[in-house]
Amino acid sequence: MTEEKTRLTPPPPPHKTLASFVLALGIALGGFFPGYYYYKTHIDNNTVTVKGLAEMDVVADLAIWKLKIVVTDNDLQNAQSKITTQTNAIKAFLVKQGFKAEEIRAGRIETNDLMANPYRSQEANNSRFILNQSITVKSNNVMLVEETIPQTDKLIAQGIVFDTNDGYSIAYIFTKLNDIKPQMITEATQNAKKAAAEFAKNSGSVVGKIRRANQGVFSILPREQADGNYEQQQINKTVRVVSTIEYWLN
Repeated sequence: MTEEKTRLTPPPPPHKTLASFVLALGIALGGFFPGYYYYKTHIDNNTVTVKGLAEMDVVADLAIWKLKIVVTDNDLQNAQSKITTQTNAIKAFLVKQGFKAEEIRAGRIETNDLMANPYRSQEANNSRFILNQSITVKSNNVMLVEETIPQTDKLIAQGIVFDTNDGYSIAYIFTKLNDIKPQMITEATQNAKKAAAEFAKNSGSVVGKIRRANQGVFSILPREQADGNYEQQQINKTVRVVSTIEYWLN
């Protein structure tokens, strides 16, 4: 009887098993990641970025009209009396034109004593004090302001002097921008999609969902755009927004 002995193969050392596992994992990952990033790059390139423009003509609904008057006199009390009289005359004129009393506000009186200036001229004694005061009209009746401005020559005829060196004296403002934003964003988005559809048609693709979108900045421009025309000086304005949208292409 022959006795057979079974020869057992000893297991590999632990460090060789770990090295084999790491090598196999590396091969697997080495094939996965290049394919993954190729897939992402391929999809990312299947997009189109377009801009959509929307414009709307609007009319200012708030007017801020600033009238600044100046008086001079060698006597401070006389100067103050003059400016008070003129201020009351302006208020009465504005109320007569149709403005409400609460729409008219008089600012503080500013006083300049020429004798306090070390570099004063010899003529300072003739009109030592210069007083000025601002009267501001803030009204939603924009057309009334527009119609009243030419009538101020009646005040000039009474000896009232206006200071025109204090920047723009009238500002027409559109305050209802938030009311029209949704409508304009919708219109800009529709125009952007039309542009994307045209691009897709030419490239043999179909426009998909929005990938990302930038609403854009709303701009208020003068309706009549020409040199020297400022937006705040015009009642009629144009609101504009340009939205940037990126679409998937299928």
